[in-house]
Amino acid sequence: MSNDVHPSTPENPDEDKSGAVAPEQQMTGRQRLAAGLWPPRVSRAQLIVALLLFVLGLGLAIQVRSTSDNSALRGARQEDLVRILDELDDRTQRLEDEKTRLENQRTELESSSDQAEEARKQTQEKERQLGILAGTVGAEGPGITLTVAGAAAAVESDMLLDAIQELRAAGAEAIQINDVRVVADSYFSGAGGDIKIDGTKVTAPYVFKVIGKPEDLEPALNIPGGVVQTLEKEQATATVARSEKIVVDALRPAKRPDYAQSSSQ
Repeated sequence: MSNDVHPSTPENPDEDKSGAVAPEQQMTGRQRLAAGLWPPRVSRAQLIVALLLFVLGLGLAIQVRSTSDNSALRGARQEDLVRILDELDDRTQRLEDEKTRLENQRTELESSSDQAEEARKQTQEKERQLGILAGTVGAEGPGITLTVAGAAAAVESDMLLDAIQELRAAGAEAIQINDVRVVADSYFSGAGGDIKIDGTKVTAPYVFKVIGKPEDLEPALNIPGGVVQTLEKEQATATVARSEKIVVDALRPAKRPDYAQSSSQ
């Protein structure tokens, strides 16, 4: 029988020669699982996948919320839907009525503005016409020029007045003799070389600037026994010339009546 002795081998491989157990063998299974999970070891691909899943979940949440907002109408009763529809119809009708009212108001304002503008234009035109007749504003237009020349004693004030009356009868609208505006209340005085119109002395040659229709004014002065023939008998000359533009620029100061007042209320 052999007496050889073999070296003893430890029954537990994790035991060292001194018989101590390794630290790993001292941990329980749960501890080893926790040690394997923490700290986490996350790769770049896992981060990307997690981010995509987060965005997808957020989108689904928004969609679900939007769907839930409309679900109130989907789940509403027929009576409620009819009531809501009636309220919308009433509101639409009120808005249409308000729109019509505002459009009518705008039309009235535009019409009123147009009427006011037209009234203003008519007032200005009437003022201009009255100013021409009163001699307070200048005027221009077609007409004639009558020039009376001759010896001072040959022309009397009544001859000039007769010429004014003939011209007015023929449709003269504005008359000026030399530098004096002749209007409805103008008066002539003096004789020979001392003729005055409205107190202002005028001397020969007497130049009439007359605005009106030339075809009517000139024949009125040249009728037999009229102004021209009368002046020629007195050794004076009377020359009539038509013109497309006669300028009457002599003005009279505007006078305020002392007693007359407007009867319009």
